[in-house]
Amino acid sequence: MTIAQETAELLTSLGVSKESFTGGDLPAKSPITGEKIADVRSVSPAEAGRIIEQADAAFRAWRLVPAPRRGELVRLLGEELRAHKAELGRLVSIEAGKIPSEGLGEVQEMIDICDFAVGLSRQLYGLTIATERPGHRMMETWHPLGVVGVISAFNFPVAVWSWNAALALVCGNAIVWKPSEKTPLTALACNAILKRAMARFGDAPEGLAQLLIGDRAVGEALVDHPKVALVSATGSTRMGRDVGPRLAKRFARAILELGGNNAGIVCPSADLDMALRAIAFGAMGTAGQRCTTLRRLFVHESIYDALVQRLRKAYESVSVGNPLTTNALVGPLIDEAAFRGMEKAIERARAEGGKVTGGSRIDTGDAAAFYVRPALVEMPDQTGPVTEETFAPILYVMKYSDFDEVLAKHNAVGAGLSSSIFTLDMREAERFLSADGSDCGIANVNIGTSGAEIGGAFGGEKETGGGRESGSDAWKAYMRRATNTVNYSKALPLAQGVSFDID
Repeated sequence: MTIAQETAELLTSLGVSKESFTGGDLPAKSPITGEKIADVRSVSPAEAGRIIEQADAAFRAWRLVPAPRRGELVRLLGEELRAHKAELGRLVSIEAGKIPSEGLGEVQEMIDICDFAVGLSRQLYGLTIATERPGHRMMETWHPLGVVGVISAFNFPVAVWSWNAALALVCGNAIVWKPSEKTPLTALACNAILKRAMARFGDAPEGLAQLLIGDRAVGEALVDHPKVALVSATGSTRMGRDVGPRLAKRFARAILELGGNNAGIVCPSADLDMALRAIAFGAMGTAGQRCTTLRRLFVHESIYDALVQRLRKAYESVSVGNPLTTNALVGPLIDEAAFRGMEKAIERARAEGGKVTGGSRIDTGDAAAFYVRPALVEMPDQTGPVTEETFAPILYVMKYSDFDEVLAKHNAVGAGLSSSIFTLDMREAERFLSADGSDCGIANVNIGTSGAEIGGAFGGEKETGGGRESGSDAWKAYMRRATNTVNYSKALPLAQGVSFDID
């Protein structure tokens, strides 16, 4: 069976109509072989506008549904995902090139956020606030926001949508999803799964969850539409520089999840066995195509040779290959552009004195597929390509001697997503987590930069965009807050002792 045939069977089993993935104008390809596996129909910007209007009408009905009842829809979505975890996980592997455990793990993230959101539907708490005026009560209430737009990237084609969709739905919003043009098939599958949950739910308004497959112009239509109250956009910092100002111009909200030039520090007291495993997964997992991928590593000079020698062996021996037919730990890059970007970065690193282990393309017999051996690049200092994110499996390694100096270098890049320190020294660990430690939205001790759980808010600072998705109180971004004061007395005292008496 060819990949295209398997894809068609998976899509059909997931409830996607054949017309949705045949005869369209947008070719869908698998990075595993580089071949076309489907033809998807895209929408025009004008069609996108009409779809958003439908979502707005659905929102006006959905916001009146009690939140625990809205949670029931998300509970049913979680049930459907559990029932189809294997098929959807396999489709993620085919379309994004992930190894099977990562494809399944991504679907598990979807299930987990559904569980979280169902509980949240009974915990959209406000506050009762002490008031200085007698006979008054002051409180906060939270209300649905509107249409929530979701723009997702290829590397997590389904999980990122679910982080946003599950929270947005229980918060009373409608959702409109614009997936990456590189992964439209998993989006079709998720949309079909949600529609099945909605059918079981029974009275969800038509248009509550919409899908926009298309190019940049369709994304712009979503960002610019006046009835889209919030856009959660995941992608490059370059994309965020475009999306952010467009939303700000019309005073819409943004949740930006952008680049991440993530770093780790390995201190003299570190457990090197633990650090080695964490570094290997963080730097090579998903072929280096995670926003939380470990890209910079600072190793104390006293343990540098011992650790880097072991890292070189790991990079030389890690298995790379077709994730559908082998037990390889590293699959393909998404496309040729990703490979060319990796080549260019390695060339620049060599020109600046970098010593490279790996980094070459591996021939699998498929000329249109781009498999590479992950690159370990020992650099004399943090210069040139080290300060920039290349979305590929390149790990730059540098020595350090002074802890204050390495903290400064750790923070001396534009992005601020994820970070990690390996140490058994309590002072170093606590300093790393303190106000003058890591400046990232995620700071870990003795675990890697990748593998965030849905219970914590996910996101980063600086050029990462400042957005937060998933757990903790990230739900507040999907709602509007009102401060309410109720006077139950017979008097009208003014705040701050102001006197304004009229006859």
